[in-house]
Amino acid sequence: MSASTHWLATATAQAVLERGGNAFDASVAAAFVLHVVEPHLNGPGGDLVAIFQPVDAVAPTVLMGQGPAPAGATIEHYRGEGLDLTPGAGGLAAAVPGAVDAWLLLLRDHGTWELSDVLSYAIGYARDGHPLVAGAAATIARVAELFRDDWTTSADLWMPDGELPVAGRVVRNPAYAEVLDSLVHASCTVRDDGPVGRAARIDAARREWKTGIVAHEASAFLSQPHRHSGGGRHAAVITADDFAGFDAGYEPAVTREFRGRTIAKAGAWTQGPALLQTLGLLEPLADELLDPSQEAGAHTILEAQKLAYADRDAWFGDDDVDLDALLSAEYLDDRRSLISSEASTEFRPGALPGRAPFRPPLRTTYDAPAVGTGEPTVAKTGETRGDTCHLDVIDRWGNIVSATPSGGWLQSSPTVPALGFCLGTRLQMTWLEPGHPSSLVPGRRPRTTLTPTLVLRDGTPEFAIGSPGGDQQDQWQLLALLRIIVGGYTPQQAIDAPALHTTSMPESFWPRTWTPAGAVVENRLGEALIEGLERRGHRVTRAGDWALGRVSAVGRDAATGVLWGAANPRGMQGYAAGR
Repeated sequence: MSASTHWLATATAQAVLERGGNAFDASVAAAFVLHVVEPHLNGPGGDLVAIFQPVDAVAPTVLMGQGPAPAGATIEHYRGEGLDLTPGAGGLAAAVPGAVDAWLLLLRDHGTWELSDVLSYAIGYARDGHPLVAGAAATIARVAELFRDDWTTSADLWMPDGELPVAGRVVRNPAYAEVLDSLVHASCTVRDDGPVGRAARIDAARREWKTGIVAHEASAFLSQPHRHSGGGRHAAVITADDFAGFDAGYEPAVTREFRGRTIAKAGAWTQGPALLQTLGLLEPLADELLDPSQEAGAHTILEAQKLAYADRDAWFGDDDVDLDALLSAEYLDDRRSLISSEASTEFRPGALPGRAPFRPPLRTTYDAPAVGTGEPTVAKTGETRGDTCHLDVIDRWGNIVSATPSGGWLQSSPTVPALGFCLGTRLQMTWLEPGHPSSLVPGRRPRTTLTPTLVLRDGTPEFAIGSPGGDQQDQWQLLALLRIIVGGYTPQQAIDAPALHTTSMPESFWPRTWTPAGAVVENRLGEALIEGLERRGHRVTRAGDWALGRVSAVGRDAATGVLWGAANPRGMQGYAAGR
């Protein structure tokens, strides 16, 4: 069973499964297809977080594909460039790309297929073409002026005739097909046909990615000054040595029990533990307060999330984060007592013994172009807020993967012409204020929004779930989890049900503003509920009937052993399939 944010990725995963590949082969093949067919949502220059569990493992594992800040990415340098925020678009915002190395590591250690077979799907779509999705066409239209006037190499790729591409037009990316071919060719230098040779072939491709044309072309091209968000022209600081120095890896998952399930997330270098904290705040409450379709439930969920995300912004980062304290029963009891019947307009992080919480700059406005409330949202200057994709796979043996690849969006920075893609902008999630776990520091990973989920029952994986959406990823997943675990919804019913989220936190994406007591809702929640939230003091934005949420999931019914899949209908390109 496979589910993803694009039908061609789902179809690719299914093709691999039906030809005998396992969930890891299928996930990697689908992921490289996502780079091609959802270039506005992720790219090879980006990053990923995945959580998986092989059938013979006793616990889930996190696949870490988040590259760090380059060696030259210092607060002093960025301040010297006249910046008070890390840019949201342009090469100065680029962390070391981590996605490709992470996918290849997963394939080496847990897959069964050869690299050439896994990459053949993406190479075919890049070289022979695929229909451009409406979201990608709309994104190109939003940044067309930037492409024409400044990022001309991006215009050459995405507007080759000088005109905007229309949805459904077949587009090709031969330069990226050549990059993938170069990885295959590098792997073919190893002749041993056995499993040792297979692993060595994949490692040869990893070396080529980190030390070959990608590293040298990207760093050389972005060293030339180019336009960044805010309008300034700057040169990037990333070098070929930064590429060569990064290795993807594995980490243990962080888990919490909730209503008979174990929820597994990545660590505090992601926003994942905020979901665990939210669940801990909600767990002892009455079921009606966990129902987002009731006014009291919607209000309580929003207020609990504000507290959890205040802690995220105060404490999380690639550092020594005391999650035991932040998830402890005593701490959660104190935090839960702050929830009242009225919407809070405050930023309220909790206190830890002997330590003061970081208070980020709380800007309600910034001198930046307006962006929409839905997802994807892209400003005319290229900065992106919340654009991501997702895939879930479970195979016949019980191997299961939940992965959220992102970054390297086509609108992140100028296209590197020799590569057919650009680098990502994950460093925009770092602060230029020193001394915080999320401060910009060379070699430190930015605190990412990427946050896939694995749900276990009695120690056995029950389902994988995830969503695009930046700061909304876990907020939308929370609604689905509550509806499935507490409300008894089927997974597809839970995904289809109307969504809402809070914007009452400093956004992770440039320009990092916040809306005190802000809440965005789908109109299908009903006027009575929405007006009730407004009476409680929430500053409500109505987003439309089918505008929020990008959740997909796959799983196994514990009672019957039957596999299931569910996908998001919003945007009309997500798809679940199985047999």
